[in-house]
Amino acid sequence: AAEVKRAQLDLEPLRAAKLPVIFVLGGPGCGKGTQCEKIVQKYGFTHLSSGDLLRDEVASGSERGQALNAIMEKGDLVPLEVVLDLLAEAMLKKVSSSKGFLIDGYPREQAQGVQFEKNILPCTKVLYFEVPDETMVERLLNRAKTSGRVDDNEETIKKRLATFHKHSEPVIDYYKDKCACITATSSPDQIFVEVQKALDAI
Repeated sequence: AAEVKRAQLDLEPLRAAKLPVIFVLGGPGCGKGTQCEKIVQKYGFTHLSSGDLLRDEVASGSERGQALNAIMEKGDLVPLEVVLDLLAEAMLKKVSSSKGFLIDGYPREQAQGVQFEKNILPCTKVLYFEVPDETMVERLLNRAKTSGRVDDNEETIKKRLATFHKHSEPVIDYYKDKCACITATSSPDQIFVEVQKALDAI
């Protein structure tokens, strides 16, 4: 496998800042992207998605990006340490100007959460946007009409949902004391009222 160089990071500024770290979870089509935008606007948090950070790194053409691209082209999983490096670097860049961090779509499984907390910072709160499967399927099929995304057909969607439940349920269970389960079936503004209740309690 392509060797990905590890970054040498000094996380002291991040630990000293004591900013809240929020894991944001929810199945495909649950609307968490919209809620993250609203949180950024109202609370001044920084929104980080591990998927976006990986894509940006590949697009940068850096040595690490090329190694990551080779891994992803083979369909292999990117080493967790590298994802954590990317997240930590992004957090360090924003630490002086941010009021907190939204870690979007992460952890996808319990081990990732444990590792993040061990390597970077403890998680303050988990926001879990809960939507019935049939609603998510419907939303994604609607999105498919306009998005042209290859993974927005019914069979693929159902597979993605099954994968999501299998990996995320243990995460939500593990973090149950820190987890705010938000039913995300109403309008974005109504959902955001619940989000604010959860965040204002931090």
